[in-house]
Amino acid sequence: MSRKPMGVRALAAKALSPTLAGEKSLSVTLPIAQQACRREDIGLLQELVQGTARHAIYYRTLIKPLLQRATKDHTVEALLLLGAHQLLAMRIPDHAALAETVEAARELGMHKLTGFINGVLRNLQRREAELVHAASIQEHAHPAWLLRAIQADWPNEANAIIHANNSAAPTTLRVHRGRHPRTDLLAEWLSAGLPAEATRFSPDGIRLTAPAPIASLPGLAEGDVSVQDEAAQLAACLLNPAAGERVLDACAAPGGKMAHLYELQPALAALVALDNDTERLGRVRENLSRAGGDQANNVHIKCAEAQDLDSWWDGQLFDAILLDAPCSATGVIRRHPDIKLLRRATDIAQTVAIQRQLLDSLWKTLRPGGRLLYATCSLLKAENEDQITAFLGRTAKAQTLPMQLIASEMPGQWRPQGRQLLPEINGHDGFYYALLTKLP
Repeated sequence: MSRKPMGVRALAAKALSPTLAGEKSLSVTLPIAQQACRREDIGLLQELVQGTARHAIYYRTLIKPLLQRATKDHTVEALLLLGAHQLLAMRIPDHAALAETVEAARELGMHKLTGFINGVLRNLQRREAELVHAASIQEHAHPAWLLRAIQADWPNEANAIIHANNSAAPTTLRVHRGRHPRTDLLAEWLSAGLPAEATRFSPDGIRLTAPAPIASLPGLAEGDVSVQDEAAQLAACLLNPAAGERVLDACAAPGGKMAHLYELQPALAALVALDNDTERLGRVRENLSRAGGDQANNVHIKCAEAQDLDSWWDGQLFDAILLDAPCSATGVIRRHPDIKLLRRATDIAQTVAIQRQLLDSLWKTLRPGGRLLYATCSLLKAENEDQITAFLGRTAKAQTLPMQLIASEMPGQWRPQGRQLLPEINGHDGFYYALLTKLP
């Protein structure tokens, strides 16, 4: 007798629990839940998990007065937060949200706790106005340290940033311009009734203006389009590789920017992609294959620590380097809401130190007159403009270059060093770019 598949809410609780415990990111747990989920419920699973994680700090504050003591079982907490998200933020009838969440507890073997879970959620339902008023100070749904950092760095923009972080991110795709002009593909999609528009800044981007099944989008399976945010698409355009150049993509995984570099200029003398994670390098190879460069002799993928030059560098200087540096990822929180649950204030100093090492080491591999594009998906000045200011101060022959896009204006705002993009509703993610050159 075949076993009944686990329901979507039970799967959502299993995906959320390790993240609430601070043990695993959703990028690890959610794909496992998706594999076990019925195809017709994938969208609901995504909203349950991502939406609950996005507002988890707020929901925790809401339900705290309803608990006699804090629960130490993170699966129980996941069910309570999932129930809160359904009652407060989703178009699910209250009776269905309550009944299905209690049923999920049974599926997870928590028969003795069904009454407790049902009671807490019914109390939340009855006392919603009172609890929401009392928890209004936490409505921003950000950890205190991150809220302070955003308000300190961006006092005038903080409210807009918080609002964007707490909103669902749009689906944006990059068109392989070597195969199809964007105008032709967009016209094809629109004629097929797909809700889409051209991105404002990226010359290769198409954004969905309403939800649509991503897996069935024309051209996705063939590699004609790839999922990539508009801000991330600008990296290859700003580096602007030329035929015959040697280009390095340090910290290349998952490979979207490297694939875009190859799409823009397949006639490079060499394109070297580095990452220190063998599993993530598998994604790099997949993205390269989608771009059609998996059989190219000029592309070299290596597993190495970028700052350990002796382990990978052959001594030949590069004409252009993309350093997509490790960072707090505070500019892509709306895509990865678990960042708010997993990241700590102490992490920032560590990433700043790693960025400094990468800049100093990779600078040695850049030829005089060459260019290095420093990029992060961070909103924090310590990882961005302050990092580049410090680098210029200690590096005699380093100088910034102006950045421009051929077909459009630059997004974001100029900073003392580089360009900062803040997350926009129905627009790009938060990103930072600075283009440097080495004087002869």
